[in-house]
This record gives sequence, C-alpha cells and structure tokens, in this order.
Amino acid sequence: MRIGELSDRTGTPRRLLRYYEERGLIVADRSANGYREYDERYVDRVRQIRGLLEAGLPTRVIRRVLPCLDSPGTIHFPNPTPELLATLEQERDRMTERIAVLVRNRDAIAAYVDAVRREDRASAARSVPGPAGSAPGPAAGSVPGGRAAG
Repeated sequence: MRIGELSDRTGTPRRLLRYYEERGLIVADRSANGYREYDERYVDRVRQIRGLLEAGLPTRVIRRVLPCLDSPGTIHFPNPTPELLATLEQERDRMTERIAVLVRNRDAIAAYVDAVRREDRASAARSVPGPAGSAPGPAAGSVPGGRAAG
C-alpha cells in the first residue's frame, strides 16, 4: 500500500510516517516510480509505534523494542540484555512518575471544578426571589459595586 493509504488506515499523518521511516521504525520498499510501498503488517506496526510514543517512550527505545513485538499487546524478548532491561525499567519508572503527576493534576482540576460549581449553585440559590414582595435587591442606600451612597 502507498503512504496515503497507510496514513488513512492508521490515522497517522504522512509526515509522521516519513519520520518513522527516517528513525528506522518502519521500512518502505520503493516502486519503479519511486513511490513508497508498505507491507500490510505496517498497519499494526504504526499503531504500536504510536501507542509506545503516547506512553512516552522515545524513538531510540522503540527502535530497540519493535523487533520483540510479535503483535499488538505482546512483547517477546528471547534474550534480553541487561542494558535493555535497565532501559525498560527506567522508562517504566519514568512513566509511573508521569502517571502520578497526571493523577495529581487531574485531582486538582476536579477539586477546582467542584468548588466553582458549588459556588455557582450557592450564588444561584442566593439570587432566587423569595416570597412575593421580598425579592432581594440592593440594600437601601447602596449602589452597584458595594459602596454606600453618601
């Protein structure tokens, strides 16, 4: 398949596919007219690459891990080197740290949104008119902005 079809099937911009090729993550054959031609297996491979990038792995690590990916979600290392294991452990720990930061930020935003919504509800409740003739309004002698007339 040509680069446009791979792009459409994976949701990956062509420019990014060319970058993956430059980084050695995918390999295209060239047709007689010079067009890139990709094997069907690259549909899953590109999805794996994107998932690993979204997880925060750098392309240098992805390039080392890709040969061990049999299919999406399956990793098989027949003879992992101590260096590769150390690299993967570092990446795992870095991801764990990122997750903790994301959870803290999510919780802070959720608390802020909850506080704003509570304040909005309280404000709306204060502005609801009471029984006929007792609608809240500015206090006698006050002007908008909270300053007393005088």
